[in-house]
Order: sequence, then structure tokens, then C-alpha cells
Amino acid sequence: MGDLADEVAEAVLAAPGVHALHGGAFGEVATYLPGRRVAGVRIRDTGCDVHVTVDWGASVHPTAAAIRASVRRLVAGAVDVTIEDVAPRGGPT
Repeated sequence: MGDLADEVAEAVLAAPGVHALHGGAFGEVATYLPGRRVAGVRIRDTGCDVHVTVDWGASVHPTAAAIRASVRRLVAGAVDVTIEDVAPRGGPT
């Protein structure tokens, strides 16, 4: 599952408009692996959850669609995308 979570994270980060993965308000959205975790990606038996911060000015619907298209190549089932935050314009990463 670790390799899959890493592949999903890489695919999500490559989608246009994605600024970063987001672990949720309390860091609860993650795939937990021995000695580490992949924040912002939760692999489930029925698909996966992806939580992200988008770039300032990115259109939400096309960004979510790009994420779903990328992740569906890797994961069978539903791909649920949650936009957690918007990166500030010209702000720190």
C-alpha cells in the first residue's frame, strides 16, 4: 500500500492547480505506513480520498477533475477530492 500511496501523491502533485497535499485540520488524512505517513492521501478498499491545497487563481472544478483523472489510472473505485485550502497569492509555500 505504501508504493500505491506514494504513486497517488506524485500523480496528485503533478495535476495542474495543485499547490500541495493537505493532511486535514488535525493531520488525520493520511496513509499510515511503518515509520512514516503519506499526508493528504487515504487509500481505502473502495477507492481513495485526496485532500489538497490549490494554487491561488486555480479553478476548483477543473483541478479536481484533473486529480480524479490522474488517480483513477492507479486506484480502482471512487476518488474523493477535497479542496482544503487555497495557497495565498505570492505567499510562502
